[in-house]
Amino acid sequence: MPMEPQDDNQENNPQPAEAVAEAAPEIARLQKDLEAVQAKAAEYLDGWQRSRAEFANYKRRVEKEQAETYQNAAARIIARYLDVLDDFDRAMADRPTEGEAVKWAEGIALIYRKLQNILETEGVTRIEAEGQEFDPTLHEAVTHEESDSHPAGHIIAVLRQGYRLGDRVIRPALVRVAR
Repeated sequence: MPMEPQDDNQENNPQPAEAVAEAAPEIARLQKDLEAVQAKAAEYLDGWQRSRAEFANYKRRVEKEQAETYQNAAARIIARYLDVLDDFDRAMADRPTEGEAVKWAEGIALIYRKLQNILETEGVTRIEAEGQEFDPTLHEAVTHEESDSHPAGHIIAVLRQGYRLGDRVIRPALVRVAR
């Protein structure tokens, strides 16, 4: 019987089961390294996400503070012009209707409307008070009077108009309240 030639590669290569057994410690070490790297990556991702959320919160807080600062500054400046608007209200109530002063009064009325438009553009609105129920957040009571024509706790008359800038009261209305 002829003898088959032997394959030199088979003698030098261990069997597959033997190769797996020899590589098992290396595979276990690589598996541990992979798990450690994955844990580190998850930790970095978590830290990055937290930092991103903290930055978004910081940005919103700064924007809110800037808006509040702007609104506070605008309210202080606008409050100065409200006295001028009150003077215009009084002047318009007593404006002349005859003679040469009528043309002058029309010019004053034009200036008054321009001032009102500027304040409206900035978001300033009058606080409705006449006949309304007294609200201490919007109105400041100067007197409490007996009234047959108004229910108790309602406003009889407005002595000085109140104004808001958005939802914020710049100046409460001065009012007389029914008892």
